[in-house]
Amino acid sequence: MQSRPRIPEATVARLAVYLRVLTGLVDSGRGTISSGELAAAAGVNPAGLRKDLSHLGPCGTRGVGYEVSTLRDRIAAVLGMETAHACVLVGIGNLGSALAGYGGFGNRGFEFVGLFDASPARVGQRVGDLLVRPMEELDAVVTGTRATIGVIATPAEVAQPVCDRLTAAGVRSILNFAPVALSAPAGVGVRQVDLSVELQVLAFLDKQRGVPGQTTPAALAPAGGMA
Repeated sequence: MQSRPRIPEATVARLAVYLRVLTGLVDSGRGTISSGELAAAAGVNPAGLRKDLSHLGPCGTRGVGYEVSTLRDRIAAVLGMETAHACVLVGIGNLGSALAGYGGFGNRGFEFVGLFDASPARVGQRVGDLLVRPMEELDAVVTGTRATIGVIATPAEVAQPVCDRLTAAGVRSILNFAPVALSAPAGVGVRQVDLSVELQVLAFLDKQRGVPGQTTPAALAPAGGMA
């Protein structure tokens, strides 16, 4: 079996964006696209795009550009999207429920095969096509479905124990939405998504650009002062 090329993590993230753009173009019937057009649609510069795609080997034609479906399939194969990936999700609060109910993951090759929560009030509820299971069933579901990806959408204080449970069950990749850094065993990949941090970055960039209409905390106080 031919091994996939070793690609920098930052490039992998951009390849995933190119795949999303190209998939939309295939769906719309687009046949070819230039590097400039693809770069603009993905929010990168053309030179950076060409450097990223160089990891895939020759895949474009000078004066013509890229064949959309061929490039889409090439990137999908490199990213391992030729087969579906089984995922489990722990923490069925507002965010977890939204993630579990989102139908777009299936179109990208990801399938939730188990939803879990420690709250008896949530166990047994249906979210999408799945019932929420108790944490006691986590190991059996991961083993039975060969799930390799775990998504954590729990409060911060329980995220590390959940991470430990997932890795002990055999999960080797974790997407963490809890606002806390996780410690995982060697060989386990962890990606952190902290929505509050992303909002803070956007707020800073708005301030740096001098965006008008900012609302100060004092303006949010009720009339007559803070309660």
